[in-house]
Amino acid sequence: MKTAAALRAHLERSGIPLAFDDHLTAAPASPLAQPIEVDAVRVGNRFCILPMEGWDGTREGTPSDLTIRRWRNFGISGAKLIWGGEAVAVRRDGRANPHQLMLSAQSAGAIEALREELVNAHRERFGSNADSDLYVGLQLTHSGRYARPDVYDRPSPIAACANPILDRRFPGHVRVFEDAELDALIDDFVVAARLARDAGFRFVDLKACHGYLGHELLGARTRAGAYGGSLEGRTRFMRRLVKAVQSEVGGLELVVRLSVFDTVPYRKRSPDQIGEPESADDGPLPGFGVVSRDEDLDQALDEARGVLRMLEQLGVRWICVTAGSPYYNPHVQRPALFPPLDGYEPPEDPLRGVWRQIQATAILKRDFPRMIFVGSAYSYLQEWLPHVAQYNVRQGLCDFVGLGRIALSYPDLPVDVLRGTPLRRGSLCRTFSDCTTGPRMGLVSGCYPLDPFYAERPEAIRIRDVRTHTRSASLSGER
Repeated sequence: MKTAAALRAHLERSGIPLAFDDHLTAAPASPLAQPIEVDAVRVGNRFCILPMEGWDGTREGTPSDLTIRRWRNFGISGAKLIWGGEAVAVRRDGRANPHQLMLSAQSAGAIEALREELVNAHRERFGSNADSDLYVGLQLTHSGRYARPDVYDRPSPIAACANPILDRRFPGHVRVFEDAELDALIDDFVVAARLARDAGFRFVDLKACHGYLGHELLGARTRAGAYGGSLEGRTRFMRRLVKAVQSEVGGLELVVRLSVFDTVPYRKRSPDQIGEPESADDGPLPGFGVVSRDEDLDQALDEARGVLRMLEQLGVRWICVTAGSPYYNPHVQRPALFPPLDGYEPPEDPLRGVWRQIQATAILKRDFPRMIFVGSAYSYLQEWLPHVAQYNVRQGLCDFVGLGRIALSYPDLPVDVLRGTPLRRGSLCRTFSDCTTGPRMGLVSGCYPLDPFYAERPEAIRIRDVRTHTRSASLSGER
């Protein structure tokens, strides 16, 4: 869609109430160029780099040259908020893959050097004092149900609770965390938070999204004991975790990336491979903020409101909004036209998925005006990303615009937008999902179609062949 009129006409025909600015404003007048100050923190503009997993660390949990390259790209992007940079496991059994970064006494020095690479790249491009309003943190996680610490295709799930649909996707028995094990895990998070602070990170993100442990605990309605059942029980782990880090690790800000709503798991529909909701015949499903219709979104956010009230009372003010999970409803979490290897054809116009996350963020920002909100799901907007981003920040619908996949294909996007430089259309993420298909095949993540560095790697041919075959099979109805 080459013009604002064409995009607006498509949105109107589709009944998608997504708003945007027709024209962009360059810095310093741009809403996206405005700094924000919260307590003692100053962040220089409204672009944020979201945390990702590169599948390219070492077996010991330290960064590789590929990890360093990605973080240097984050530094040169011009974004002033780096929300974790990477999902980093707090211990071995919490790694989502055998090459995920892991923070320990042995790896802390290398991860500190990774942060320094990002900061140095930022200084080299923008000036020696440019990092004075750069805010860099680290995302801490345990992958729970989606842990694969030893072999990429051998799950080692430790779930928050039983789930009739998701459990049958794992061969063998899915073990559930015991209460005492969750108590001990809090201690592991505290140790990792202290290491992150000592490595120079100014905040840590206590990850609660995308089906990983922190998120699944929030939806553990069917779990017995202290960490399940009522919302008070389901938030107990997060509440104890926040208090433990606050009391034992001084000088460190806490933030949370939160899946604020969810849906039931989806599966491929036969024969067209389009995603459809999956049902369970054996009892109620767990879930956090589960929504089935857009008309019910506001009501579904009541659980997120309960979590945000708790966090605000505990002094946590920075929230990154996301939704769903890449494992069981990727069209909700990561709107795209082309599915990854293990995905399904989108059941809706991906622009509706973009709008849904923007709307959820706007509702929560309205209800919690003192909290700082980072929005997600912008990459599918492609050329129109800065137009929607500028509108949302200008209207106060969010405080920051988060960049995920598009930061892999086009790390310079923030600085180009702020300088009024025409966008490089050949670098815009077209949501081919190769950055996800690669890891599903046990390969490193990168933008194989658009980043020349990854396009020249041997993995690019394997991923392209798989994508072509999968797409052809889907269009032909092949199972």
